[in-house]
Amino acid sequence: MNSKPSYLSRDGLSKLREELDVMVSVRRSEVASRIQEAKAHGDITENAEYEDAKNEQAFVEGRIQSLQALIKNAIIIDENHSTDHVVIGSTVVIESPDGKEKYTIVGSAEAAPRDGRISNESPLGRALLGRRKGETVKVAAPAGEMDFKIVGIS
Repeated sequence: MNSKPSYLSRDGLSKLREELDVMVSVRRSEVASRIQEAKAHGDITENAEYEDAKNEQAFVEGRIQSLQALIKNAIIIDENHSTDHVVIGSTVVIESPDGKEKYTIVGSAEAAPRDGRISNESPLGRALLGRRKGETVKVAAPAGEMDFKIVGIS
């Protein structure tokens, strides 16, 4: 089982707990019912419904294990963090040749770059951690190295 810390906001932890509850109390029994129904159709060696239900069962059980590990290893992000340097939970405004962009540094479980939430494990997230307003960071990107200037931290 994975024991790597998972940095989560209180809201993110709440959502994971809700998803786990649904997986355990609803999805698990739905899949078990599908398996029983498929078995009732006779020979399971060439039964596509049975095979599909077993695959779904494997997915559900895997997701349950993942959620349990994330919750067990959760470290809540401090919402009252310092604004003099970038930490997990900081919202950072950066400036690049393409213009200004705003990102919140979150744990990998909550990362959604299109929504402005980048992982502390991403190349940009790692480069920003510990830095201060006014500093420029270099980030290796597929298109080559890029420079980003930190113009605000909140």
